[in-house]
Amino acid sequence: MEYRPLGRTGWNVSEISFGAWAIGGSWGHVSDEDAMAALHRAVECGVNFFDTADVYGNGRSEQLIAKLRKNCKQEIIVATKAGRRLPKQSVAGYSTANLTAWVEDSLRNLSTDCLDLLQLHCPPTELYQSAEVFEILDGLVKAGKIRYYGVSVEKIEEALKAMQFPNVQSVQIIFNIFRQRPAEELFPQAKQKQVGILARVPLASGLLTGKLRRDSTFAPDDHRNFNRHGQAFDVGETFSGVDYATGLDAAEEIRTILPPGMSMSQFALRWILMFDAVTCAIPGGKRAEQVADNCAASRVQPLSEAEMGAVKRIYDSKIRPIVHNHW
Repeated sequence: MEYRPLGRTGWNVSEISFGAWAIGGSWGHVSDEDAMAALHRAVECGVNFFDTADVYGNGRSEQLIAKLRKNCKQEIIVATKAGRRLPKQSVAGYSTANLTAWVEDSLRNLSTDCLDLLQLHCPPTELYQSAEVFEILDGLVKAGKIRYYGVSVEKIEEALKAMQFPNVQSVQIIFNIFRQRPAEELFPQAKQKQVGILARVPLASGLLTGKLRRDSTFAPDDHRNFNRHGQAFDVGETFSGVDYATGLDAAEEIRTILPPGMSMSQFALRWILMFDAVTCAIPGGKRAEQVADNCAASRVQPLSEAEMGAVKRIYDSKIRPIVHNHW
């Protein structure tokens, strides 16, 4: 496993890290035993950074990571998120009382007295005009409740606005073969400001694993079933906002350019790591073998100029018209 600096925190984190949404909820049933096996395999593979949120399984994901930490000799860094407990998103909802209460909930779930990294969880765009919210976060740092903070965003414009606040250490954003615009508009400024980039949804909800088919079915409680058209939250979080059939067609075309011995998931993750502005990709994993396959992407050879060019041509012809200017 290779490691990269996270913002200005002084931390070096595994370039393939672990996104813990799937073991919390909204991805179909995952037993505690399978979840813990996946988490432990991540540590065995060199992962030292885990991304979760208070709403993933209503605290379950955080609690599972707390259990991992208790039984793990290696030091691990945990990033969590706050804000999606609001019944309706509003800037006023990010008050001192609410932010403090959410932090206290996460501290209990994670069995710690200080959160490593707290991220605002896709708040409304207008929040980034509110210096008061970031002053509240600064206060939580001074109070010893959180070490650092960052943001998780839907839109590039939100990321750019967030980075105007000097203590934002990280931006989490969807970045993958099907969502390439951040590399054009966000990454140069993030590098200049030394803000870490956490690439979420790196496998486009499974489309870029090459394992999904036209007749694949998903459990009723899997967002790939209930959020395909944005019924529950932003449609970009499910299949990266790409129509399922179109995504399958593009994935099949990508399959034709895979180097020998490299899985589709490894290729998709290695593509992300070709961008030096990226701190880490955070694929999820419900099974230990999935995690091991993902982590191996840190060891495979860099993609060639021809392979990167082929990916761009597929994106430009099949995906760009659908997603490029939406987020």
